[in-house]
Amino acid sequence: MSKRQRRNHAPAFKAKVALAAVRGEKTLTELAQQFDVHPNQITAWKAQLLDGAAGVFGAESKAERASPPIDVKTLHAKIGELKLTNDFLSGALTKAGLLSAKR
Repeated sequence: MSKRQRRNHAPAFKAKVALAAVRGEKTLTELAQQFDVHPNQITAWKAQLLDGAAGVFGAESKAERASPPIDVKTLHAKIGELKLTNDFLSGALTKAGLLSAKR
């Protein structure tokens, strides 16, 4: 007996099956026979649909995911400022004898 080749289902098909499962008009077994997929797969797609449903209506999730634009010039200026401060303090501590010349 040969194994059944793995199938890749389109997102539209998954949504159709998951919505049919959410409606509850038919049992999982009936849906599995109708759409020719395993009942566990239908349960997984239904769970994915219910978990992701809140993202459809809320714009907060997109706003939270978007990171603010990075200003590279400002970051380079801050790096230069910190390097200058470190060099100054390193020299002052070395002169005061609190920091050895070797690191």
